[in-house]
Amino acid sequence: AALFMENARKGSIVSRANSIGSTSASSVPNTDDEDSDYHQEAYKESYKDRRRRAHSQAEQKRRDAIKKGYDDLQAIVPTCEQQDFSIGSQKLSKAIVLQKTIDYIQFLHKEKKKQEEEVSTLRKDVMALKIMKVNYEQIVKAHQDNPNEGKDQVSDELKFNVFQGIMDSLFQSFNASISVTSFQELSACVFSWIEEHCKPQTLRDIVIGVLHQLKSQLY
Repeated sequence: AALFMENARKGSIVSRANSIGSTSASSVPNTDDEDSDYHQEAYKESYKDRRRRAHSQAEQKRRDAIKKGYDDLQAIVPTCEQQDFSIGSQKLSKAIVLQKTIDYIQFLHKEKKKQEEEVSTLRKDVMALKIMKVNYEQIVKAHQDNPNEGKDQVSDELKFNVFQGIMDSLFQSFNASISVTSFQELSACVFSWIEEHCKPQTLRDIVIGVLHQLKSQLY
């Protein structure tokens, strides 16, 4: 009986200990699960922060690139460096920079076209000079081959009279057509006069007219 009572007492103690352990274990929070949730949330927040930071950096780079582009335009376009009295000393706005850039590009296109036209004219002049050179070389060669041909037939005075008659006729039209108010106007008038009064047919008529006037001296 004593042994039975002792065993019963030990069983009761073990049962109460198990009960207390179970209660204590149930009251302790599940730290493993909570730690996992916390780390997941921290990771999510960190990912969002990284995306936000990357977006901000990309946006800043874009703004810096645009700003550098406008700064480069102001440095390249001469009219952007000139003082604009309508806005005083204020910094040029982006709209003004773009408009001045457009105007400058259009100006460059006009200048390019003008230079191309001048180059074309100069090429024609060079071609004409080459033709004249060939003709004069042929005249010189013919004179060298026949040095006595035509000698003393036309005097230097008569040659000068022919030249003077041609020049006088040209000067009359030149003097009537040319304005000397300014160099720009003079240049424009000269080209206009050349195109109108120095055509091959016009020069031919002038030469024929002068020769008719001096034919008494020729024969």
